Amino acid sequence: MSEPAPDPRLQSLINQLRPGAVRTVKVTGFDGADVLVQLVDAAGEKAETGRIPGHEASMRRVEHPSELFEVGQEIDAEEIGRWREGELHLSARACEIPALRSFLLAVERGQVVTGTVAEVHNFGVFVHIDGEPNGFCTGFIRVPDLTWGWINHPSEVVEAGQRITAEVVVTETRSGQVTLSLKALQENPLIRFADQVGCVLTGPIIKIVPFGVFVQLARDVVGFLNLSELTDESVETPDRLVDEGELITVKVAAVDLQRHRVRLGPAGRADRI
Repeated sequence: MSEPAPDPRLQSLINQLRPGAVRTVKVTGFDGADVLVQLVDAAGEKAETGRIPGHEASMRRVEHPSELFEVGQEIDAEEIGRWREGELHLSARACEIPALRSFLLAVERGQVVTGTVAEVHNFGVFVHIDGEPNGFCTGFIRVPDLTWGWINHPSEVVEAGQRITAEVVVTETRSGQVTLSLKALQENPLIRFADQVGCVLTGPIIKIVPFGVFVQLARDVVGFLNLSELTDESVETPDRLVDEGELITVKVAAVDLQRHRVRLGPAGRADRI
């Protein structure tokens, strides 16, 4: 069975985060926390106007962008789009540190990189990518990109100081960050599991939520059984019917490779063991 097609919503987000063209602009003033600019062409002549939103002025924290720029100063900024009836918006922070920008532009989506885990948090993992400029930590792995399996905390997969190999998902010059994925280098377990549709399997309940239960069906494969499939009786929550760790026999109703989901149904009735 072939790999699932890329999620078009993810692709759209990645396209928005990709680095834009770099333009030379002249600071003309300030509008609150925003920097007003005028584009300058190669001959130094005036061109259209634009703005640098306050949060795109610098990676440093300042009270006001006037601490960074003066009226008449020329700077490089990256195009990030058009708002307010076509007004051009730019990012100065994306061009603020040349060594960092050069490193980020050299890292491409799909590239396999190595690095060292710097910090592990409940929301994700920070990674020092080999070759990044000193003083920066450019890599980040979101929790869903750590593994295909079910985990309660990223520390179940990696630890600080560990050497890892990961695939680049997207590089963001504006944040100075490279989003990485460990599971992109692992086989999607649902590809092999997809032929189990229609089969009756038994596994432990690993999580109970108000609308149903999650069942471990195989290594790195978890399915969801809706509350309505647990009983014909009217109950408010599944924890009145089953317990975590309890074995339950279910039927694999569907495998969605695109969303990485397994839908379960009753095996006759969802038998408990």
